[in-house]
Amino acid sequence: MKKIFGLITLSLFAFAFVGCGGTTTTAASTTASTTASTTAAAGFEIALVTDVGNIDDKSFNEGTWNGVVEYATANNKTYAYYRPTEDSAAARIEAMEAAINNGAKIVVCPGYLFEEAIFQMQTQYPNVYFLLLDGQPHDGDNYVTEDNTHNVLYQEEQAGFFAGYAAVKEGYRSLGFVGGMAVPAVVRYGYGFVQGAEYAADELGLTAGAVTIKYYYADVFWPDTDLETKMDLWYAGGTEVVFACGGGLYISVVAAAERTTSGVVIGVDVDQKAESELIITSAMKALTLSVVDALTEFYDAGMEWPTALAGQTALLGAANDGVGLPTNTEAWRFDNFTIAQYEAIYALVADGTIVVSPAIDVRPTVTLVTVNYTA
Repeated sequence: MKKIFGLITLSLFAFAFVGCGGTTTTAASTTASTTASTTAAAGFEIALVTDVGNIDDKSFNEGTWNGVVEYATANNKTYAYYRPTEDSAAARIEAMEAAINNGAKIVVCPGYLFEEAIFQMQTQYPNVYFLLLDGQPHDGDNYVTEDNTHNVLYQEEQAGFFAGYAAVKEGYRSLGFVGGMAVPAVVRYGYGFVQGAEYAADELGLTAGAVTIKYYYADVFWPDTDLETKMDLWYAGGTEVVFACGGGLYISVVAAAERTTSGVVIGVDVDQKAESELIITSAMKALTLSVVDALTEFYDAGMEWPTALAGQTALLGAANDGVGLPTNTEAWRFDNFTIAQYEAIYALVADGTIVVSPAIDVRPTVTLVTVNYTA
C-alpha cells in the first residue's frame, strides 16, 4: 500500500511497550491510574489509548498500536499506551489525561468509542493533538472537529465487498456474517459483504437463492460462549464460511470452525492469518499505515496538524489503498479465486466503475442472494 494521506480529505460536520532513543523496553501496567503513578514526568510524547481491548487484540487496537511503534522507533520518539479502567467515556478521558500528564503531545485513539471523549478533550487541551480512527468527535448532537484533531474514516463497505465477492467466487454458497455490534463501521462491513456476494453471484450467472447469508450481531467484541454455541449451530447447519467482524469475537468463530470438517472464517481489520489456518482471508483497513502517515505529517509540520489535516476527516478506501484483502502468499488461502481476479475487481471499485453503497440505514438491495437478518 502507498502513502494515503493528503489524497482525500473531507470537511465533515499504560503501558506495555515504551520506545526511547530507538530502543524498546518492557514494563507492566493495565490501567490508566497505575500508568499515571508509575510514569510521572516520564515524557512519553506519543500516546495510544486503547478502547475496551488491549494492544494484543489481533485487531483494531493492535493494528493501530503497530503504527505508533513503527513510526516512533524509526524516528526516535518516546511512546506509551494506556488502557482505560473500564468501558466508559469517563475512563477513556481519565486515560487520556494520564497520557497528557505524562508528556503526550499527540494522543492516538482507535475507534468510535472515543468520539465523545475527544469532543471534550480537544477543547480542554488545545495544545495537545488528537488522532481519531473510525470516528468523529461529537457530544451526541453536534459534530465538531477542532484544529488540534484529525480523524480517519475507512470505507469498510468496500473491504466487506471484497470479502463477500471472494467467498462466492471461491465457490462458497452458504455464508455467514457476525458483527460485534450494529455500529456504523461494522454495519458497513456487513452490508458491503452482502453487496460483494451479490455482485459475484451475478457474474457467475447463479440463480436466485443459490447464495445464502446468515446475518447476526453478537453485541460483544470479545470471545463469548453463547456466540460459540451459535456458530456451532451455523456450521452444523451447513454454513461454510463466516465473516467474523468484531475484534476478539473471531476467537469464538474459529473455535466453532475447528470442530467442523470444512468450516472456514474471514477475519477483519488486520491480516489475521497467523491466528488460525482456517482464516482464509481478512477484510482489512490500512490501520498501521494510516497512523504512520498521520504521525509523519504531524512531525513534518512541526508537531502540529498541517492545514490539510487540521480539523479534517480523511476518508480512505480502495482509491487510495486504504482497504482491501491481503495478497501475500501466506495469507492467500483461496484455491479457485485468484489474485489476478481480485486485482481486477479491486481496480473497478477503486476507479468508481463499481460503487459499493456505504448506506447503513437501508439494507442492500439484492435479487440473487438470500439474506436472513434474523439468523
